[in-house]
Amino acid sequence: MQKKFTKLSPSLKKYIVEEEGRAHGTGPITELVKGSKTPISTFGELTLKHCNGGSTMQAALWLKDHLKNGGKLVVTIAGALSSFQVGVTLAELIRKGKVHLVSATAANHEESYYRYVAHSHYAYIPRYTELTPEQEAELRDAGLRRITDTFLPEDESVRIMEPHLLQMWKEAQKQGERYFPHEYFRRLFAEGLIKPDPKANPADCWAYAAYEKNIPIVIPGFEDSTMGNIFASYTYSGKHRKDQSVVLDPTIMKGGLEYFTWLYDWYMEESKDSPIAFLQLGGGIAADFPICVVPSLKHDLQLHGKIRDWAGFIEIGSSPMSYGSYSGAGGKEKITWDKLATTSYYQIIQSDVTVAFPWIAAVLLDL
Repeated sequence: MQKKFTKLSPSLKKYIVEEEGRAHGTGPITELVKGSKTPISTFGELTLKHCNGGSTMQAALWLKDHLKNGGKLVVTIAGALSSFQVGVTLAELIRKGKVHLVSATAANHEESYYRYVAHSHYAYIPRYTELTPEQEAELRDAGLRRITDTFLPEDESVRIMEPHLLQMWKEAQKQGERYFPHEYFRRLFAEGLIKPDPKANPADCWAYAAYEKNIPIVIPGFEDSTMGNIFASYTYSGKHRKDQSVVLDPTIMKGGLEYFTWLYDWYMEESKDSPIAFLQLGGGIAADFPICVVPSLKHDLQLHGKIRDWAGFIEIGSSPMSYGSYSGAGGKEKITWDKLATTSYYQIIQSDVTVAFPWIAAVLLDL
């Protein structure tokens, strides 16, 4: 360490990384990248040095080392990331064995399927902020549900899948069976009930990749989704229901409590020999739900001293922490909830997931 740094207190020095200890080249960056076996990763490591870029690269390198040393990874998906085609990246990570569980909002889960069956019916509108309320109503009347800069074509996606799922729900009720939401959905693949859009790449569907690799999926809050709303409508038998011919028992759908207790067993088993890291894409219930499994095992099941802490926590989100409106807790605050230990790695990347996540994926995939 340079002489001027030696005068600093030990508590401060531990935060400092001198430039000579970071990756640097000895020539023009184009030559360095051209000669690399991993050009994207090399370019990122040589250029993403500070702020959100630096945080992204630091997190990617930590995750790569974590997986290389036998660690496992939970990925959580919030927002509208499936509609924003996060599957192009996430599906490849799943196929390459980099992801060991996915926790997604029910909307993100179903929208992975919608992209699979109706990709060519979607549209892109980069200047969506200029739309008038009247134009938004036009989209509504055309059956196009806007999601920021894209559209969900309801008739070609939701309504294609609904009859198949309804038949499964009716059969489950008749047989006295109960399943998790993602288990009903996976039958769409297993039984060949849906086909990929002719102009889509099936490999871009993260739900399909998870099905092929038999990667566990957790979907807290199923009712907070289009298909969850539809299922709820079939369980309603009140006076405002016109058609009483099909009324489903809501208990045929396993819910959040059962997902959570299932996670108890999964975490206990998977963490026996491997530390597990947490990569949070966006905020909300998809992340807040599964990360609570560790403190619940410790404090609610009284398994103190027997539970491995989360090895690391990385969050990518565009919403900065603020008083009263931030979903979840930052890395240090999570220590007070016993979600993280003082030895756990943590990194908050305040950026758009669609910008930062591909960089992390590129490093993990050795691109």
